[in-house]
Amino acid sequence: MSPAELAAAAREVLLHPGAEGWWSRAGVLLARQALERELARRLIAKGGTTEATFTAQLLVLPDLLGDERLAGDVAWAWAALSDASHHHGYELPPTEGEVRRWLDVVDRFVAA
Repeated sequence: MSPAELAAAAREVLLHPGAEGWWSRAGVLLARQALERELARRLIAKGGTTEATFTAQLLVLPDLLGDERLAGDVAWAWAALSDASHHHGYELPPTEGEVRRWLDVVDRFVAA
């Protein structure tokens, strides 16, 4: 699936909330995968590599995009999505609003 298709699937999951917050975690995982695939696509298109850690890949994002603000938003969204994708029994799942805010950043990144 393309990054845009993954982001659309994440939004679709949010339209059908289920019990125990599984829907928000599913949306988080799809959104994170969309973001990671888009960055990989951009790196490869510029002759870069995806062998580095994702954090290291994010460091070159301002140069890839030419937009430091969007690069910062993408790094923030990835950190939030990563944190939300690691389930801890003592934490509540992310809210629909949180997942939608992160998805908005993913959509802006894919469209840029």
